[in-house]
Amino acid sequence: MIVITGAAGFIGSCMVSKLNKLGRNDIIIVDDFKKNANVKKANYSNLQFAKKIDRKEFISWFERNATKIDGVYHLGARTDTTEFDWKIFLDLNLNYSKNIWRICAFNSIPLVYASSAATYGGGENGYDDDHNKLPKLKPLNPYGRSKQDFDLWVLRQETKPPFWAGMKFFNVYGPNEYHKQRMASVIFHSYHQIKNTGHVKLFRSHRPDYADGMQLRDFIYVKDLVSVLDFIMKNQPESGIYNLGTGKARSFYDLAKATFDAMGKTPNIEYIDIPEDIRDKYQYFTEAKMKKLRNVGYTEDFYTLEEGIKDYVQNYLLTNLYY
Repeated sequence: MIVITGAAGFIGSCMVSKLNKLGRNDIIIVDDFKKNANVKKANYSNLQFAKKIDRKEFISWFERNATKIDGVYHLGARTDTTEFDWKIFLDLNLNYSKNIWRICAFNSIPLVYASSAATYGGGENGYDDDHNKLPKLKPLNPYGRSKQDFDLWVLRQETKPPFWAGMKFFNVYGPNEYHKQRMASVIFHSYHQIKNTGHVKLFRSHRPDYADGMQLRDFIYVKDLVSVLDFIMKNQPESGIYNLGTGKARSFYDLAKATFDAMGKTPNIEYIDIPEDIRDKYQYFTEAKMKKLRNVGYTEDFYTLEEGIKDYVQNYLLTNLYY
């Protein structure tokens, strides 16, 4: 059996769906099934799995049943970048992850876990997943710090799972993020702004080297992301920390225009100031260096931003369907 934590959430439920599409149903899904229960239930209600376990009960269950598990996708975390209570991240993103690591290591269970591009902070040290460069990174918020701290903790461990991979997710978008509210992707919010008001609001630039709306991100479609996770678990190349983006930064203007195009509407873009409370923590550029993943054999093309947005808007957002 395979375990997926965060399975009621955005990426986790898409991972369950991906495995279902590949014919695998022997899945243990783990999450806080009470939080946003009604909205999140739709993410997994039509999926096939063997057992559902609440997050608080999972560690003890895992210790008792580890011999039945042949792989773990640890995708559950507190991902709110506006949360500044460090204890929440210490409990959910650090200590919980360490417990999963230890059980996997003791029982020789392969582990793939979600790290984050938030570990790169303002990008002053680049976006290279070379292990030697990771200690220099300076995350801009407690969420990024929690992911960075776990990555560095992992690299110090002498007792390890037989295979492990920490995947630094860049800006993920796609179906099954309906419940995320303010933390949903810019594409999700752009679609609803266009639908409700006929226009999109983007942030002005507060730096002279970037025009308004031309801040850049590496946006990756969730269908590509779960394909990579499946590849990593199946092939188990060299253990380590890997970037998971497309390797091509695109502007928020491009994103907005692609969303208008997917909806068959003429672009109508307004610009607003970046709120002062996040202005000094705002990233103007992210772009994953993807050489390491390519070098271990992942050769599939990624959706372009336009292709991903078109599929997401027309096959999910317009129809309220789930992946």
